[in-house]
Amino acid sequence: MKSSIFTTQNLKPSDQLESWQEWFFPAFDITPLEPGYPFEAQNSLWKLGDLIVSRVSAPSAHVKRTKANLKKAAGDHWVLTYCRQGDTTVRTPKGEFTAPGGVPFIWLFGDEFESKRTRVDRIQVLLPRERFNNLAHVLDAARGSAFQTPLGALLGDYILALERQLPSLTEDDASTLATTSCQMLVACIAPSADRLRLAEQGISIGLFERAKQIIEGQLQSWKLQPATLCRQLGVSRSQLYRLFERKGGVTHYIQRQRLIRIFDALCDPDDRRPISAVASNFCFEDSSSFGRAFRREFGCSARDVRVSATAGLPLPMRERTLSEGDSSSFAHFCKL
Repeated sequence: MKSSIFTTQNLKPSDQLESWQEWFFPAFDITPLEPGYPFEAQNSLWKLGDLIVSRVSAPSAHVKRTKANLKKAAGDHWVLTYCRQGDTTVRTPKGEFTAPGGVPFIWLFGDEFESKRTRVDRIQVLLPRERFNNLAHVLDAARGSAFQTPLGALLGDYILALERQLPSLTEDDASTLATTSCQMLVACIAPSADRLRLAEQGISIGLFERAKQIIEGQLQSWKLQPATLCRQLGVSRSQLYRLFERKGGVTHYIQRQRLIRIFDALCDPDDRRPISAVASNFCFEDSSSFGRAFRREFGCSARDVRVSATAGLPLPMRERTLSEGDSSSFAHFCKL
């Protein structure tokens, strides 16, 4: 799926703030909390069927949506917000709350809104009322709230997984994922047995994202085993295996992530550790089994990678490239 990207990073520092303010006007009035230059920020947007997904990286700011803004850029979207990092203090007609990084919260575009936030890396999902009116009683009751609960944390993991996959999705995926996202949202903010059952797919996506984060943080630990993951995720062994079934199993996934980290280390010409030491650091003690696993994964030996890196010709990992679109403004993109 193509994204539309607006960035100030290529502008003169003296023009960055004004450009950012114009991009969001008349939907919002934005004032920096740290006056001065620069104001490097970026907003990427995707359309996922009837959903709009936005990712913003920006400095600290005071953001207002007043009655005047409501008149100039009307809209009645519910906005689910999740900050990878950065705290946000929000004021809506329902009251005031502070959502730290990692805690999702929801508000309504049709309400007056005010927030003060630190520097953020933020993902938002916008749900138009006309498409999801059947969920209005749940979403309206929840608006103006943060979800600092275990299910709220799972919802955050799901949002991270959704945003990570957006560049590789097709238009055919959009409708299904929009439905899954709404089922996941409702199940996490107003749980019931029926809602949790309907949201099973989304819950699995969220659990898988959390499992990946745990694995990434423990790749150098010998204690990283399926039983450890089960305890940390609160799932059974059979549930864990189902989560990683499409990845060839959890043990295979862990090994592959370790091999990727070793590959990256060997591509660094400044890393002069013996190959055996690098492998041991990621829990490969037997050199023969490590060598076979490395060649099977990358089609070359670890020594080939080290020699090429030393000669200035590293073997690069293949990376997905992102396509970009454009749009005249945030309000125009979201049809406000």
